[in-house]
Amino acid sequence: MPVNRNPTVRQRRLARMLKELRTGAGLTIAQSARQLACAESKISRIEAAQSGIRLVDLRLLLDLYGVADATVRAQLEALSREGRLRGWWDRYSDTLSPHYADYIALEADASDMYSIQTVLVPGILQTEDYTRAVVRAQIEDATAEQVEILTKVRQERRSVLTRAVPMRVWVVLSESALRHQIGGRSVMRGQLEFLAAAAVQPNINLQVLPEASDIHAALFGPITILRFPETTETDVVYLDSLVSTLYIEDPAEVFKYCELFRRALAESLARTESLALIERIAKEKV
Repeated sequence: MPVNRNPTVRQRRLARMLKELRTGAGLTIAQSARQLACAESKISRIEAAQSGIRLVDLRLLLDLYGVADATVRAQLEALSREGRLRGWWDRYSDTLSPHYADYIALEADASDMYSIQTVLVPGILQTEDYTRAVVRAQIEDATAEQVEILTKVRQERRSVLTRAVPMRVWVVLSESALRHQIGGRSVMRGQLEFLAAAAVQPNINLQVLPEASDIHAALFGPITILRFPETTETDVVYLDSLVSTLYIEDPAEVFKYCELFRRALAESLARTESLALIERIAKEKV
């Protein structure tokens, strides 16, 4: 089988999970290779996402690793079958950076999102006008076409909120993000009104972190934690800045960010108070 030099996010996730299942079962690459009657190098390529895996081989490995849960097995098999598929975002590959495309792929597969936003409204809850203003501010030399494509992509990302099994979203949004004048008063009023409408959806929990809260000192920028339906999958922390993107998958480090999110959530206004504050600030921008 040829070496896969450009694995998809799904292929990398499956590879990582298979390695974690093997090591969790206390097995070596040699033992896995004997199960498949193959060379050890094949197992190494599979676990490095350099090679795909046939369903028959996947099932044999799951038997060896003691994965008996039918739901888990079905989820891993789906990752294997769909590993080579690329999503709607692939249409915009000429405009999107590889890191952003990877994030969209992870977001599309996630079941839950936990987000702390210190400066901006989270991407999947942005209006078109707000996104345009953000893109123009962040990419000074962006062409009109780039601005429109990036705006369209951000709007399409919102489909995770309305799919058959919608993503559950918990957002801690800094009060200061509500008071910024991104795009001007009219644009901000429209954005805040949209946020208020989104905040009452059953799968969206939006809470505002007051400006006076001490926990702001512990926040270093926007933080997004993605959780996946596979019980064997590790949560992924996504940290993004203007010039770099970082994914954190080590369980101990992910736990620290989850604890930080819980602290920020505890410091935030209750859901009803947050909604009232958003609506009040929106009225101030008339």
